[in-house]
Amino acid sequence: MLLSYRIPRDPSTPRIAVWRKLRRLGVAKIGDGLVALPADDRTREHLQWVAVRVQEAGGDAIVWDADPASKSEDLRLRASMNAERDTEYRQLRDEVRASPQSDGRTVKRWRRTWRDIQRRDYFGSAEAEKVRAELAAITAAGTAGSERAER
Repeated sequence: MLLSYRIPRDPSTPRIAVWRKLRRLGVAKIGDGLVALPADDRTREHLQWVAVRVQEAGGDAIVWDADPASKSEDLRLRASMNAERDTEYRQLRDEVRASPQSDGRTVKRWRRTWRDIQRRDYFGSAEAEKVRAELAAITAAGTAGSERAER
């Protein structure tokens, strides 16, 4: 699924809002004003929503159903999207590991971040499970620590 769009430079607020939404969706940037997502009902709806926002800002946008022309192009696109998710998961894992202590709010924030990344992890990054395991270990350690403190 492709979204081709052009949005006026001024004012910059709508352009920035559109790009942030596209980043939250985890799009693959194919070129200037051209992004891709795997085709399903959810991604189609999201890209159509973005297209409407672009048009409301005075720009042009169109959503296309498209398939890569070859298996190698499909694999390259998947690898690109997976690399971005892997980086996000690793950054979260590094943050978790670097924190000497983690209160409940911090762990909740980490879990929320993990779920946000997972929503845009269309091809199942192996890094996801590693971060989930780190979060589970922290939760288990925190639970064990609170049980010891209660005794």
